[in-house]
Amino acid sequence: MAGTTSTWEDELRGWLTPFLDRLGHKARRRMCPLYVMGLIGPGDRKSVQPMAERLAPGDYDQLHHFVAAGVWDVAPLETELLVQADRLVGGDDAVLVIDDTAVPKKGTHSVGVAAQYASALGKTANCQTLVSLTLARGEVPVMVALRLFLPESWTSDRVRLKRAGVPAEYQTARTKPEMALAEVDRILAAGVRFGCVLADAGYGMSAPFRQALTARKLAWAVGIPRHLKVYPVDVKLIWPKARRGRPRKRSIPDVLSIAAEDMLADAKWKTVSWRNGTKGRLKARFAAVRVRTADGPPQRIWDKGQQHLPGDEAWLIGEHRASGEKKYYLANLPAGMDLRSLAATIKARWVCEQAHQQLKEELGLDHFEGRSWQGLHRHALMTMIAYAFLQHRRLTKVRREKKNQRSAAATDLARRPTRHRRSHRANAASAMSALPKVDQRRIAA
Repeated sequence: MAGTTSTWEDELRGWLTPFLDRLGHKARRRMCPLYVMGLIGPGDRKSVQPMAERLAPGDYDQLHHFVAAGVWDVAPLETELLVQADRLVGGDDAVLVIDDTAVPKKGTHSVGVAAQYASALGKTANCQTLVSLTLARGEVPVMVALRLFLPESWTSDRVRLKRAGVPAEYQTARTKPEMALAEVDRILAAGVRFGCVLADAGYGMSAPFRQALTARKLAWAVGIPRHLKVYPVDVKLIWPKARRGRPRKRSIPDVLSIAAEDMLADAKWKTVSWRNGTKGRLKARFAAVRVRTADGPPQRIWDKGQQHLPGDEAWLIGEHRASGEKKYYLANLPAGMDLRSLAATIKARWVCEQAHQQLKEELGLDHFEGRSWQGLHRHALMTMIAYAFLQHRRLTKVRREKKNQRSAAATDLARRPTRHRRSHRANAASAMSALPKVDQRRIAA
């Protein structure tokens, strides 16, 4: 590009400086920008060979070594990604979204591949599943963690694990909620700022997961199955009189727990709109009641068998969509929160789906052709770094446009007669515009 105007590649090299400082080695410091440029730049395939052919035909071996075989620790770069993500979108009004995404794969040799449910496909498929954590504020997501889930068919096969290079600390079977909590702890240790944790029912149905978030003093709002049991908020523990034998040693609730959908059957439903979409305001019917979760210790109750005792107080929220689909949620958000705020918090989770789609369609998250644990996670890390850079450019552009609008508005105000001046609040509102969907091809042009 002529003159003093820098290209996006020059801007990327400058933005990557703190990452490169953590890499140290000269060859790695040269390969990292090349790899990220290959992910952002044009080209249908974002695997090593086609990226090397486009960017550095003589450096294929070094680029492949960098991502698949080189001896270097990803932890410093992962930490720097958290620093940059917090700088971009961190804050008390940010959310941390926990989800997972499937990468369809053929064969059986790529690490973690198995027949498993892929939410993105809506069916069971041969794929890898990555647990993801996304930091987001408003409509701007930054992916901060991608960790491969290993099904039992892998964790029970030591030979297979060794062949794929799975580190010893990851060879033990872990559930997705357990993996997510480990990443939450890493994010908290790095000082990343967010106000609420969001997750779908695959995580929210786990009582230990919800309890672990509460134990960390985190606010959360999670999806749950319709049949998950809850108690009325005014449930009481009583001491039943034994009809015969020894007196009871444990108290029991004075009412039985019921399914979430039944608890909301007689609730007051209200149409709520939470934000603008591409086709106008997004809205659905919502209802919310305060309940006690049925996730305390199990206890035999009369002749009803064992039931879990009442746990903490929380919001039970129902959503009836225009399509007829019904969804249910639990949240430990403040008791005084209004219905629209509850709905808006829950629906903020949609940004992670956008991020998953863009990482795959634009940055080649699912294009890695290696089979190893190390190669897959390094490739995933590079796609997250590339995505964070594009969000940096997106936010910089929006801030510049707002500044220009404010300057123009100030000039216009100065020219107007005093009696026609608009309020500062009105001018600020007119300068605010919704962030557009990030388009990598346009930004990188």
